Amino acid sequence: MSVGSRGSLRPSDYNGFLGSSSRASSRASSARASPVVEERSDFLEKGSRTASTLSAATLASLGGGLSRRGSCDTSISADTEASIREMKDSLVEVEEKYRKAMVSNAQLDNEKTNLMYQVDTLRDTLMELEELLCEKHRECEEKTKDFEREHHAHNVLKFQFEEMKETLKQSEELRTKHGIILGSEVTANGELADRAIDGHADAETASRLNQDSHTPTMSGDSMLEIRLRKLVEERESLLDQVRKYKAIAEQKQKNGTEETGSTDEDDLQNGLDPHILDLQRDANRQISDLKFKLVKSEQEVTALEQNIIRLEGQVSRYKTSAEAAEKVEDELKVEKRKLQRELRSALDRSDELEASNSHLTKRLEKMKANRSALLAQQ
Repeated sequence: MSVGSRGSLRPSDYNGFLGSSSRASSRASSARASPVVEERSDFLEKGSRTASTLSAATLASLGGGLSRRGSCDTSISADTEASIREMKDSLVEVEEKYRKAMVSNAQLDNEKTNLMYQVDTLRDTLMELEELLCEKHRECEEKTKDFEREHHAHNVLKFQFEEMKETLKQSEELRTKHGIILGSEVTANGELADRAIDGHADAETASRLNQDSHTPTMSGDSMLEIRLRKLVEERESLLDQVRKYKAIAEQKQKNGTEETGSTDEDDLQNGLDPHILDLQRDANRQISDLKFKLVKSEQEVTALEQNIIRLEGQVSRYKTSAEAAEKVEDELKVEKRKLQRELRSALDRSDELEASNSHLTKRLEKMKANRSALLAQQ
């Protein structure tokens, strides 16, 4: 409809316009009552198209026609005002929904921030616990290695202790078997009872002892056995010599040379006493050393057993702490997965709300533009 045809309007045209306005108002009311967002967008688009049809030329033509027809003017203006009011109401409603969506979006942003902070805190805690667990595992491995070393040393000392104990037992049996009584055969005046050995035998014994003292150092068990065997052999040879010299002395007594024989025998005995005393001192010293080593080894074994008990307690404690740390780690992993799921759901919901917010913003801007156009046309 153009401006030139303003004077040629018929009542049927006004009736058609009123019918279209009433149809638009009915469509607007039905769209406002519908809860679906897409139907409301269709209503707004149709309302904008209806409002756009009310151009300046149409209003001018309507104004010209209404000036000639006063009865139709009131009905048209009433329908237009009703349509504008409905559009304003729908606009207010949409603005209210937009504000609610903004508030909900802000709340979700706050929840998202809180959840991200909790996730970061739990991640830091998990990393600290992992470091602590690694440190505990390392300490447990070190303590286990120390325990194994101490246990090995304990077994070695225990084996040595058993060997020394068996050696002492064998030496006691040998001395008992051959009648060697250390430190108790010397009489009060320094002489030995029932022993008379010549100087040549003493020299051989001393040379053998010197050779034994200059030989390379051997283990305590073998040295003790060798010395005991030598002592037994020397004792037997000395007893043979004593019996031999006794027989010689008896013969000399029978032949009337008792004084000379007794003098030689006294010289032999006086010459043998220091060497036999040295042998006894050496044997006593070796036995005392072995006894001291035995006591010391027993003390070391006791200390090692205490260390083993202490290390076993430490290992059990470290194992318990490691199991507790692993349990806490599993719980934290479960909590972490749960928080990650919640975070993903919150992010998805936030994205949906942002999309809905942008859609509502576009619709609001479009409605504001339509309202400003309608107000400008009025």
